[in-house]
Amino acid sequence: MARIRRLNNRSLKQGAAHLASIDPDLARAIAQCGLPPLRSADPGFATLLRSIVGQQVSVHSARAIWEKLALLVDPLTPENLLAAGEPVLRQAGFSGQKIRYGLALAADIVEGRIDLDAVHEMDDETAIAELVKAKGIGRWTAEIYLMFALGRHDIMPGADLGLWVALQHLKGMRKRPDAIKLLKVAEAWRPWRSVAALTLWHYRRNMPDWAKTEAKLALRAAKPVPTPDPISPAIRRKRKAA
Repeated sequence: MARIRRLNNRSLKQGAAHLASIDPDLARAIAQCGLPPLRSADPGFATLLRSIVGQQVSVHSARAIWEKLALLVDPLTPENLLAAGEPVLRQAGFSGQKIRYGLALAADIVEGRIDLDAVHEMDDETAIAELVKAKGIGRWTAEIYLMFALGRHDIMPGADLGLWVALQHLKGMRKRPDAIKLLKVAEAWRPWRSVAALTLWHYRRNMPDWAKTEAKLALRAAKPVPTPDPISPAIRRKRKAA
C-alpha cells in the first residue's frame, strides 16, 4: 500500500472548500470563524503515552505530569520507560492505572505486539484496530492519533462531546446528538471528515457558551424585580433633612 499523504495546509483549504460547497452550515461556520488551525503531533510512542496521561484530568494537571516525566525519562522511549519502571512514573504523578497502561504500551511496542511504523501504512480502520490492542487506548484516542499524528483526512471521532455540542448549535438541533447521529451526519462529509471535525472544534471555541448564558438568564429570572418607590425624591430629601 502506498504511503498515505498527510493533511497539510494546502489540503486543509481544499477540504474546507469542498465541505463549504456541499454543506451550507459548515460554509457558515467557516465564514464566521475562518479556517480551523491545522493541529499536529509527532507520530510515535510519546504521543500515545501523552494521550494516556491526559485521560480524566485537567489540561493543567496533564501538562504538569508530562513535564515531570520528560525530565525524569530523557529521551522518552519505550525502552527507557520500561527501565525507569513504576517508581519513576509514580514520582511524575501517574496514577496506579496509568502506570499499568503506560508500561503495558511500552512493552507492547518493545516486544513487537504493536508496530507503530506499520500503522503508518495501514488504512484507517486497520490502524485503529492495531492501536486499540494497547491497554488504555480506546477508539477515540486512536482516532485522535490518526488525525493529529498521522494527518489522516477522513477521521470523525464520534465519541467527542465537543463535536456533539458544536453540531447541535451549528445545525439548530433541539436535542444534542450522540455518536450515532454525528457519524450519520458526517457520512456526507467524506472524504474530508477530519477537516469537518477541525471546523466543528474551531466553531465550538468561537460560539457563545450555552451553559453560561442559560445560567445567567436563570439567575436573572430568580432575582426579584425591584418595584418603583412611590415617594418622590423631593419628599424623600425633606424627610432626611427633618
